[in-house]
Amino acid sequence: MKLEQTETLSILFNYILSMFEKNRRLGAHLSIMFSSAAFSGFRKLIFGISHRADISELNLPKTCAILFPNGKDDLMNFEVTIRPDEGYYLGGIFVFSFKVPPIYPHEAPKVKCKTKVYHPNIDLEGNVCLNILREDWKPVLNINTIIFGLSHLFTQPNHEDPLNHDAAAVLGDNPKMFESNVRRAMAGGYVGQTFFPRCM
Repeated sequence: MKLEQTETLSILFNYILSMFEKNRRLGAHLSIMFSSAAFSGFRKLIFGISHRADISELNLPKTCAILFPNGKDDLMNFEVTIRPDEGYYLGGIFVFSFKVPPIYPHEAPKVKCKTKVYHPNIDLEGNVCLNILREDWKPVLNINTIIFGLSHLFTQPNHEDPLNHDAAAVLGDNPKMFESNVRRAMAGGYVGQTFFPRCM
C-alpha cells in the first residue's frame, strides 16, 4: 500500500468520525448508528492497515534487522537490531524495542534501546534523543524513517543534543578518549563507575 493510499484511509476515517460526532451532538437521526465499540474497531482497522503498509514496505539499511518477538500477528510491538559497519560503534549490536500506539501515524512509536550503551544521545535507561520521536514527528513519517534515524545516531553521534551528558562532554572535548570509552563499553567493562555488558 502506498503512502497516498494510507493517507486517504486516514482522511476518510477522520471525516467519518467528525460527521458522526457532529450529528450526534445535534441529536440527528442517523440511518446507521455506530456504537463506541464499533468506532473503536473501525479506528483500529484503519490504523492497522496503515501500520501493516509501513511494515510491508520497509526498506531497511543492510545494517538493520527487524524481529517480532510475539509473532507477526502482533505488528504493534517489535524489535530492531542495528549493527553499525562504520564509525565509533563498528562491530556493536544494539537492540531497540518499538511500541506502536493505536493512533499511529498521528503519534510516534515509543522507542527504547534495550542494549546498555555509552552514547551521548541514549541514556542508561534506554531513552533515545531523536527529534523525529519527539517534536519533529509528523504523520507523513514512518517506521522506516525512525530506523534510518536510529542508524544515523551510531554513525554520527551528536554531542550538542545529549541525554548522556558525560558521554557528550567527552565526545566534544576529546574524541579519541570517547572512542576508547565506546570500545571499552562494547567489549564489556567499566566507563567511570558504570558497567556496560558486552554488545559485540
